[in-house]
Amino acid sequence: MARIVLVTGMAGAGRTTALRALEDVGFEAVDNPPLDLLDNLLRPSDDSRRNLAIGIDCRAHAFDSQGLNRRLDELLGNGGGRVRVLFLDCDEEILRRRFTETRRRHPLAQDRRVTDGIAEERVLMAPLRERADVVIDTSQLSPGDLRRIVVGHFGETTGGQLTVSVLSFAYRNGLPREADLVFDVRFLANPHYVDTLRPRTGKDAAVRQYVESDPNYEVLIEGLRSCLLPLLPAYRSEGKSYLTIAFGCTGGRHRSIVIAEAIAALLREADWPVLLHHRDTPEANVKDEPPAGEPSAREGA
Repeated sequence: MARIVLVTGMAGAGRTTALRALEDVGFEAVDNPPLDLLDNLLRPSDDSRRNLAIGIDCRAHAFDSQGLNRRLDELLGNGGGRVRVLFLDCDEEILRRRFTETRRRHPLAQDRRVTDGIAEERVLMAPLRERADVVIDTSQLSPGDLRRIVVGHFGETTGGQLTVSVLSFAYRNGLPREADLVFDVRFLANPHYVDTLRPRTGKDAAVRQYVESDPNYEVLIEGLRSCLLPLLPAYRSEGKSYLTIAFGCTGGRHRSIVIAEAIAALLREADWPVLLHHRDTPEANVKDEPPAGEPSAREGA
C-alpha cells in the first residue's frame, strides 16, 4: 500500500530539506497545497501506488491544526493508517537567528518581531506536535544530518525492519538530541594524551589498539552486547523503525569512534541494518557504510 507522510512543524525548522530527503527515497513531494485539496491527497485510494510526502505549515490559507487532526483521525478510522505525521521542531533562539540571518520574515510576524511570530506559531502547531508519529528537533542538525534521520525513519531500505543508527560524538559539542540511547565512554584510556596518537582518529589501528588495551574495554563491549541484542527486538515489536545509539567522549575523535565502530560491527554480525555516523569528526566517516544509498551527512566524533 502506498504511504503518505505529512511533513509539518515550525517554520524554519527544515521542512524543505525533509521533503527533499523523502523524494530521494521514492516519495512524490507536494509542498503547502491548498487545504481544500489536501483532503483529496489524504483520501485512501486503492488504485494509487504513489508514496506521497505532503509539506504543510502555518503559511497555508486558513490553517487549522485541530481541524487537520480531526481529518487525520477520520482517515485512521476509515483504514487510513498509512498516513504518518513528521513534526520538525527547533529551539526558539535558533529559529530567530535563522530568520534574522536570511532576512526572511516569519509567516506570522509580517509587521512585528520574529519572536512574537514564533511564539504564536508554537501555540498554533501544538496539536499537531502532540499527535505526531515522529518528532525531530533540528536545533543541532545540519541539513545532511536531518536527511539521514528522515531517511532512517521513512525509507524502505530494510523492508520494515528496525534500522539502528550508531553515532559517535563529542560531549564538548553537546548531546545529540536525536539519540535514543546515550553511553558515556570517557572512562576508557584516552589516546589524546599520547603524542603520536593525538592527531589520529579512532579509525586508526594504533588508536583502536590503545583503547582496546584498557581492561574496561572488554567489560564495556560485553555489557553492551548483553544489553542491546535482547532489547532491539523489543524496540522493533513496539513499532519503532529507527533507533539511534550514541557514544560520547570528550573530543569525539578517539574513544567514541572506537566504540561506535565496534558496536556497529557487532550489530551487523547479528543481522541488524546499521548506519554508522561520526558527528564531530568528519574525516572519520566512511562513505560506503550506509545501505541502499543513504546520503552522506556532516559527520563526526
